[in-house]
Amino acid sequence: MFIYYILIFLISVQIQAGELSGYIEGEVRYFSESPLSIDQYDGFNLSLSSKPEYHHQWDDGKQTFDFIGFARIDQHDSKRSHFDIRELSWIKAAETWELRAGIRKVFWGVTESQHLVDVINQTDLVEHLDGEEKLGQPMINLALIRDWGTLDFFILPYFRERTFPGKQGRLLNAGIPIDVGQSRYESSAEEHHVDWAVRFEKTIEDWEIGISHFVGTNRSPRFLMEKGVFIPFYEQIQQTGLDLQLTQESILWKLELISRNEAAGHYTALTGGFEYSFVGIFNSNADLGILTEYSFDDRKDYALSPFANDLMLGMRLALNDEQSTELLAGTIVDLDNNSSIYLLEASRRLGENWKLSLESYIYSNIEVNDLTYGFRNEDFVQFTLAWYF
Repeated sequence: MFIYYILIFLISVQIQAGELSGYIEGEVRYFSESPLSIDQYDGFNLSLSSKPEYHHQWDDGKQTFDFIGFARIDQHDSKRSHFDIRELSWIKAAETWELRAGIRKVFWGVTESQHLVDVINQTDLVEHLDGEEKLGQPMINLALIRDWGTLDFFILPYFRERTFPGKQGRLLNAGIPIDVGQSRYESSAEEHHVDWAVRFEKTIEDWEIGISHFVGTNRSPRFLMEKGVFIPFYEQIQQTGLDLQLTQESILWKLELISRNEAAGHYTALTGGFEYSFVGIFNSNADLGILTEYSFDDRKDYALSPFANDLMLGMRLALNDEQSTELLAGTIVDLDNNSSIYLLEASRRLGENWKLSLESYIYSNIEVNDLTYGFRNEDFVQFTLAWYF
């Protein structure tokens, strides 16, 4: 009903004078190794996606309507062929407060290898294993903007389940199907449990500080094994988070820390590190950044995250040319068993409206007791070509 009322309100807004933008993108993925299950596809996969955006302001810019949709058609995986409303929201802005209602995306965090404190939106895992793509979250958000900082209050009246690849899909499908139709909840209210969160953020000279607290349904499920399938189980959690970023000339120091209570007990996890930038390397316009991050989870061998004692090393190259050419390369190494993930991301604009991107993930020395063992045959390379309008 919440979504229904929001839609009725937004439709009543005069939006004919807004701004339309977005992209249409073609994607080619190639998996170099055979899948673990005979149901999964082998070799190449094609897909087509689109992300239309519409923005409109009125009342002298004090009120805003935002819409961002997303749709994908996938060649092999029917679960990856899907549509989602990333944002459909109304924003009322005043000098010392903002009220936002509808479906929105909210991001918290500063680190690269994982985003521990980011708990508002559900991950759209059929899109990518890195967890960067998020589903739209129904919410009411009041922000108080003061000289001492910004204080955000969130009411989240509806929970969205995580998306997973189908039995034909690759990435995260270790040969054992995930039956989302049997998803279970710790709360008797199930997906209608009303979650809430509060966040304070403040910039003090070179420091950017965020402190958050979330109470509600865990976006990351545990899995129950029944009759040869995995069944997602969504627990109730309480999580307090801290994210810090310190800027010192050419170096960025980053930290994310959480303390979480759940049914299995209490645990603490952190990710921290730095990024050092070499500006104008070899007397050119290019900048080179060196990244190092360490991740720790005090549950150790019982952690449900693959980042319990891991080190990330990487480099980011920005040519700062007319085509906005960028490259990110790195590795994440498990310090307990030397399991490694190698990644490469590169992009370059072609003319005014086109963008070509390359991405590759390689899983190496994955041991049987590692949480990434199910990805041992999932090495892939991906090309995308997007047209922006």
